[in-house]
Amino acid sequence: MSLRESFRVAMSALVANRLRSALTTLGVLIGVMSVVLLVAIGQGAREEITGAIEGLGSNLLFVLPGDGDFGAAPTRSQFTLDDVDELDRELPGADRRVAGSVVGGEPVQAEGERLTTTVQGGTAGYLDVVVRSTARGQPFTESDVATGRRVVLLGAAVADQLFPGQDPIGRTITVGSIRFRVVGVMERVGGTAFGPDRDREVYLPITSAQRLFATTRIDAIFVRASSTATIDDDREIIERVLERRLEPEAFSVLSQDDIIGVVGDILQILTLVLAAIAGISLLVGGVGVSNIMLVSVSERTREIGLRKALGARTRDITRQFLLEAMVLTGIGGAIGLLLGIGLAELVALFAPIPAEVTLWSVLLALGVSVAVGLLFGVLPARRAGRLDPVEALRHD
Repeated sequence: MSLRESFRVAMSALVANRLRSALTTLGVLIGVMSVVLLVAIGQGAREEITGAIEGLGSNLLFVLPGDGDFGAAPTRSQFTLDDVDELDRELPGADRRVAGSVVGGEPVQAEGERLTTTVQGGTAGYLDVVVRSTARGQPFTESDVATGRRVVLLGAAVADQLFPGQDPIGRTITVGSIRFRVVGVMERVGGTAFGPDRDREVYLPITSAQRLFATTRIDAIFVRASSTATIDDDREIIERVLERRLEPEAFSVLSQDDIIGVVGDILQILTLVLAAIAGISLLVGGVGVSNIMLVSVSERTREIGLRKALGARTRDITRQFLLEAMVLTGIGGAIGLLLGIGLAELVALFAPIPAEVTLWSVLLALGVSVAVGLLFGVLPARRAGRLDPVEALRHD
């Protein structure tokens, strides 16, 4: 029997049992759909976070507490304002390109409106270093930092909620339990599904923020290199300066590529875990295919005996049942693929979660669905091919 004829017979058998065939493909369909959708969400998250980091600029260095190893325990920051000033003096260049930051969460209220925001305390020039700008008003100055002046910059969303339809410049708000005067509103940048909403932040002089948080620590130091060519030179200077006071294990100096590499590793593991979870559905679907095919062999024993008595070879029978299993999983995989791509597009369109369908996930899902049919169809197919024609014809 030719391959074409075997395929025709297999399709006829599946069409004859439409409901059973449809239910059998359901497990594979759900598995493939899950693989495509979850991998798309994982990949979308990776692209969005990577884009946010790249938006800070390729010549930005991050000085963070701890050794920077992936999976290392959190380390308490030992940075101080003196470290920022010393780095600013040691690094070449006339422009201020070193900034310190301290972060906390505090309630903000004004004129009866109240919300919880992220409070960013920064040194003078912090906004220039991290590439942020004001839409109205002006950033805080070195004098504001030196005197701990109670001034604040509002994120665009915070300004809209606290002062809807009004100009907040010159108004007074309460951050935590301390009153501050609004001197500016930040440019609107929008939020991400996997990160903080930058428009729901407020910015204080770092000395004011430290007083608000009752601390003297600095959470991170940012250094903007003169160019990408001088990053390694600046890194060496930063490490040399900080090692005068701190142990090498107490801090790490990371570039944009280093941060992206660490984040990429984390999200790659997340994506693989999601794919593995979805793959369990494919495994369950494969077991269902094998079970249904064994039932089919049992029901069609007399048909198999008759065909073998008329000259069909063992390999013809085996190939037919194997084709039936592969067609079942192939159809389920194709439908699941279309549903997965469609759901990913809907998620990207209507939900805050990004989703990006990748070619490798599509090929993987289709390949695995066909492989499931091949793997779980072998046993029923071999059983059908090995039936004795005389015994098969006697089967009730």
